[in-house]
Amino acid sequence: MNAVKFSFKGRSETVTAPESISSSALLALARKSLQIDDDIVLKLIFKGKTIAQQNVPTNGSSTADEDSKRAFPEGVKIPKSGAKVIVMGTMTSGIATLNSMRSDPLMRGFDEEKLVSKAKNGTISTFWGPKLGSQHPKYKFCRLEECKDASFGTRPTSSTPHAFEARRLLEQLATDPGVVQVLTSRELVVGCLGEMDPIDDRLMQKKKEEGACLLGYNTNHGLRIDIKLRTDDLNGFRPYNELASTLIHEVSHNWVSEHDVLFWTNYGQMRVEYLWKHACYILGGLFVNGKRTASLAGIMDMIVFPSDGKDTPTKPKLMDNICQSVVKELAGEMMQHRLPVQLVAPAVIGFGKDLMMETKDDSIGIGKGQRLGTVSNDENSGLSARERALAAAEKRAREAKEEK
Repeated sequence: MNAVKFSFKGRSETVTAPESISSSALLALARKSLQIDDDIVLKLIFKGKTIAQQNVPTNGSSTADEDSKRAFPEGVKIPKSGAKVIVMGTMTSGIATLNSMRSDPLMRGFDEEKLVSKAKNGTISTFWGPKLGSQHPKYKFCRLEECKDASFGTRPTSSTPHAFEARRLLEQLATDPGVVQVLTSRELVVGCLGEMDPIDDRLMQKKKEEGACLLGYNTNHGLRIDIKLRTDDLNGFRPYNELASTLIHEVSHNWVSEHDVLFWTNYGQMRVEYLWKHACYILGGLFVNGKRTASLAGIMDMIVFPSDGKDTPTKPKLMDNICQSVVKELAGEMMQHRLPVQLVAPAVIGFGKDLMMETKDDSIGIGKGQRLGTVSNDENSGLSARERALAAAEKRAREAKEEK
């Protein structure tokens, strides 16, 4: 026989029990000696380990778990002063209430946390499917950072997207096949892609005072890029095609800070490359969840025109559509800076033709971004497409300055 000292909520009782006492018998002894009500489920702990525990079946009555199991395993040394057993108890009504509660839909489970961890490392995206849903291992956005709800002073409601949704949208942008292609071909690395605070952002407030609207900004040539994801009323997100265009605009600032001819040339060529990547998937017959990637990105009307008919256009026709769309887009944006689009249109169209030639044997284009610049017969044949494009843009910028 051994002495057993039970401790429960500041009370203690010492009893004697045989070494081979079962878990159920020890539980009954603890309940009787401490006079604990039957509607409390008990757990006994000895030396930091659970030696006996009751469970609550569906009928609400408590039963001993593994009744015949020894409470004190063989080989466990019990002090001469007796075994000190801690008794823990929980009301059955509290357990029933806890089991009936629903989990918070805004709280991530362990499996979702694993997916988020993989997404942070650029290894997974469920939006673009398993073949396209990843960034390049080297040329990528190293970190994604959504805007926390508390930072702009509103709680998630039925009309305000939660920060989790903003995170998914950032992942969608970072793994967009066209964006991946632009970063890869130019060997660009961005430290962080973040969501711009829709209320408290200081640069945005400064632009508003000047009568302008800030949709994104690039800090320290790619150290960090912030994009305004949400609408002004916070009821939703801006259209995806506008977000992707803004992101490419800010990526172009990695090379050129001012909105001059060189910047717009580089930006226009990036837009052509972005659209052409999605056009290649149209030519290759690639679908993601039953839809074209161009449809998912909201840019199908910039690649395939209604006048093209029902049949898939040829590659030259698709590239001609893309160049027309980009030049039209540039004309509206450059007008705000009092620059005519004619200064950059030839370089953008020429880049598109070179790009089409370089991808003539890669219509499908499934995979992670590939470096361009393998086919050319001009004097710059040893340069990549990015280097040739920048050289041409710099030349046109010099000519524009000389004309002035």
